[in-house]
Amino acid sequence: MDIASRVGKIQVLPSDVIGRIAAGEVVERPAAVVKELVENSLDAGSRTITVEIKDGGLGLIRVTDDGEGMSRGDASLAFERHATSKLHTDQQLGAIRTMGFRGEALPSIAAVSKVRLMTLSRHDQVGTQLWLTAGTITRVEDAAAIPGTSIEVSELFYNTPARRKFLKSTTTEFSHISHVVQQAALASPQVHVRLHHNGYEVFALPAVSSPRDRVLQVYRAAFGDRALPVDIDQNGLSLKGFIIDPVRARTGRTPQELFVNRRPVKNSTVQHAVIDGYSSFLAKGHVPLFVLFLDVEPQRVDVNVHPTKREVRFADTEQVHQLVRSAVRQTLGRAQLESSMAGTAHAHLSGEGSSIASSPVESIGIESGAEPYRSVGRMHASAAPNPTGARQTSFVGEGSTSYASSEALDILPLGQMNRTFLIAHVGDELQVIDQHTAHERVLFERLLRAWHDRSLPAQPLLLPEPLELPVQQALSLHRHLEELERLGLLIEPFGPSTFLIRSLPVMLGHPDLAALVQDLIEDLEQWDSISSLETKVRPILASLACHGAVRAGRTMALPEIKQLVQDWVAEGLIMTCPHGRRVAFRLSGDELARLFDRA
Repeated sequence: MDIASRVGKIQVLPSDVIGRIAAGEVVERPAAVVKELVENSLDAGSRTITVEIKDGGLGLIRVTDDGEGMSRGDASLAFERHATSKLHTDQQLGAIRTMGFRGEALPSIAAVSKVRLMTLSRHDQVGTQLWLTAGTITRVEDAAAIPGTSIEVSELFYNTPARRKFLKSTTTEFSHISHVVQQAALASPQVHVRLHHNGYEVFALPAVSSPRDRVLQVYRAAFGDRALPVDIDQNGLSLKGFIIDPVRARTGRTPQELFVNRRPVKNSTVQHAVIDGYSSFLAKGHVPLFVLFLDVEPQRVDVNVHPTKREVRFADTEQVHQLVRSAVRQTLGRAQLESSMAGTAHAHLSGEGSSIASSPVESIGIESGAEPYRSVGRMHASAAPNPTGARQTSFVGEGSTSYASSEALDILPLGQMNRTFLIAHVGDELQVIDQHTAHERVLFERLLRAWHDRSLPAQPLLLPEPLELPVQQALSLHRHLEELERLGLLIEPFGPSTFLIRSLPVMLGHPDLAALVQDLIEDLEQWDSISSLETKVRPILASLACHGAVRAGRTMALPEIKQLVQDWVAEGLIMTCPHGRRVAFRLSGDELARLFDRA
């Protein structure tokens, strides 16, 4: 057969199929649509952006702004492939200064949905309204509009059912949307951003004068007063933002936000540099939290390496790594120095003359405002008053839950070192005990027993504690309120992202409730992948125990030290906390004799 007469195997795809393939690269889920539309609004110079969502974005996505708007001709051209107002020559690709530039977003969105656009340019008297179905304009007409642009996207993925089938629940999809909108707000603090879902206002973030104020608007619950400011300019690079005090770091990864030239991105170089900067400051298993804004000269960063623009490539990767690592280390070092100076001043004012407390209770005392160590199950709050007027340690009761059986040991408390480690003679051993991990282990064992016995008692708070969360975390918490209530933690919704904490398990004392709930949310987000109920519950109880335990840095009196060591011994001298950290260093009499050549 003649070669020319053969039917060719290579075909040019129809334009509608090409459009859907391109859409698959840009429009992964409803959140991707929101991201592209909000970025267009920011590029248009908007001062107010309102995002309205129905049914997690599958019902409707509407983004309205007060930006510069478009003329009728521009409105029609905006939906053509590779049509853009942000690039005119290929030389401009080397110095991108806008959020969008590819000219792919609007045609890709329109290819897999039904779109309605209303816009009015600031230079026109009459607005334009147009409708598209599957990327084709079906109607264009004049409209009475206000300056700016409103785009409605409905029936997303109606013509690509395979993509629609793989989407998650409404709650999950809306959680992704809320994160995208929050990222846009963080990158542009001068813009008023609002988000609505199914007719309810989820949040409104008024314009603020600084990135710091915006970070606190969005992530106050995660950072609070624990944020350490980062601010460094070097060799044409600028890094600003906030990192978490390592003492308050957690196992969860929210937030870990990086913005390069206002663009939210993921970058392994910066991620590694932050972790490297924390180095030994961070406890095992904990991760740093941060919101960082890196400004780089546009020609030194390539933002054209990913269809959705969520990755970037630096011209000088090593220089960026060194800057970020150095900035993190300097910030942590400065914070540690300030904390050390504050601790020295406190010791001086309170008359502490040694790093090891070994004097009577009256001279050791308890830090002002600190809660006494709570023995849960041995002593009760109805202790007799102290007629001498000297300070006396008090305890509260847990109930009648019994300890695991263990051999009685003589315990002689010797003191405390660096307000963190307890020194005690336990049986025939000298022990150095981490006060926090020991108490954490005690609380965890008792919480677990009480849960097994279905006798985990709750204690109502005298005044409910209000708590405001970022939207995606609020959505996660809403799904698990009943499970938490069965664990003694009663939390009630008080608005879309606000809650009231009404009760806690009785043995927890007065933990930092905001930090506690943050950790619980991270634990709860793993539940869907776990089948065993006890395997689900253990991390929750571990977080409760961690936040209820006495903290490092808190002075403890000798009676407190003895009670805590007794409680730990009664639980079986378990040598790690529930998170795997060491509890004690133990030296027997024989080991001490060998150390001093007496064996």
